[in-house]
Amino acid sequence: MDFKYTSKDEMDTLELAQNIESEKFPNMVICLNGDLGSGKTVFTKGFAQALGINETITSPTFSIVKEYTDGELPLYHMDVYRLENGEINVDISEYFNKGGVSIIEWAELLEGNLPEERLDITFKIINENTRVLVFEPHGKIYEDIVNSVL
Repeated sequence: MDFKYTSKDEMDTLELAQNIESEKFPNMVICLNGDLGSGKTVFTKGFAQALGINETITSPTFSIVKEYTDGELPLYHMDVYRLENGEINVDISEYFNKGGVSIIEWAELLEGNLPEERLDITFKIINENTRVLVFEPHGKIYEDIVNSVL
């Protein structure tokens, strides 16, 4: 089942990410999809702030993975936009079991390489400020998170 949330601006997206962070657990996987500028990195910034990460969060487009280890849990921020045909030079699946939280931007490009249990969030641009976020939880723990946060 899909769930929807309307974000009226960046602050809404940051707050939503912080609320989801409050439900975090080791080996959590969040997959973000949507057009350029739709709010994927904004969401990751909000999640990272709530984790207590003080570093500036930027999209790891050229490095594929950025690791932030100074928060409550490690954050593995991935951006696979530049991958061709979903070919990965890095074994990203190893990050899914390192005890942190993995957030993957452009996750649809990794279709066959994602864990079965995860939270997919698709960002849809409505206008300059407004976004509709569509949540698709895979697994009971992710369903519970979406039900408690939305």
